[in-house]
Amino acid sequence: MALMDFIKKQFIDIIQWTESGDGTLAWRFPMAEMEIQNGASLTVRESQVAVFVNEGQVADVFGPGMYKLTTQTLPVLTYLKNWDKLFESPFKSDVYFFSTRQQVDQKWGTPQPITIRDKDFGAVRLRAFGNYSFRIGDAKLFHTEISGTRDIYTVADLDGQLRGLVLQNISNAIASSGVPFLDLAANQIQFAQALAAQLVPEFAKIGIKLENITVQNVSLPEELQKILDQKIGMGMVGNDMGKFMQYQTAQAIPKFAEGAANGGGIAGDAMGLGAGVALGQVLAQNLAQGLSPNAAAQAAATQQQPAVAVVNPNDVMTTLEKLGELKTKGILTQEEFDAKKAELLKKLV
Repeated sequence: MALMDFIKKQFIDIIQWTESGDGTLAWRFPMAEMEIQNGASLTVRESQVAVFVNEGQVADVFGPGMYKLTTQTLPVLTYLKNWDKLFESPFKSDVYFFSTRQQVDQKWGTPQPITIRDKDFGAVRLRAFGNYSFRIGDAKLFHTEISGTRDIYTVADLDGQLRGLVLQNISNAIASSGVPFLDLAANQIQFAQALAAQLVPEFAKIGIKLENITVQNVSLPEELQKILDQKIGMGMVGNDMGKFMQYQTAQAIPKFAEGAANGGGIAGDAMGLGAGVALGQVLAQNLAQGLSPNAAAQAAATQQQPAVAVVNPNDVMTTLEKLGELKTKGILTQEEFDAKKAELLKKLV
């Protein structure tokens, strides 16, 4: 009885694979020193493909279904001559199972900004990231090109290769789409479609089918984003430099007010007051010119008037700092310092 049990262990009569978890792309059936007997059962479940490899060459590919491995029930796909004769007696063959279900939520992104050509900005360095999903589309090709004779091949093993293909084709995708960067950032679906068109044939070369790819964000490095924000601001005022300066001034006033509220010290008070007065004058003049019907004539008359000496807020700040040092050393009293401070601040008004 022991001898018969030993003999039975040398032959395989059921070949199947039940996936124990996610992330496995290829799995090699453990053959050890055993052989497949005539009439053995092969079970290939939905979302699976089985590949028989005989003497280092792919012999057959089995899709989902249950097969009796006999000469009468050979599958249609046959790559080697005399493959059917092997079923006449027990034989040895490597059997690989491949998972063909979708591998979803695979991440991609640019670890460093990449440089692209843009018709509006010239050379642009951008970042982008998103996700994609794929499945094994050609198990025979994937076996010969990627997984080979490994006992198990996972999504993690393939991750670096696929990410590299995505990054390699981003520039080509943007160039082929012909879409300006601003429109590209606003229309991420169009970007994803252009990227997918570039990636589908690249993935197919290794037996992978790209099912979907999304672009979740397209952005510029921080320093370029600031320049872009300024360009957008000028666009809002019709690229008029005068109006743009007014826009910049209006944006700066809340910052000065915030600094004053938080207490900026002596120098900060001087700078805030001087800058605030100067900004207020600019806004008042612009408003008056816009409301007055004789704005142009008044502006010309103003220009003909003698120039009034303008006090530099930086000079006032420097003087106040020196006076503050004298007060700290005891050379000036608090009353003397306050009087001089009030005198200097009046010159800014």
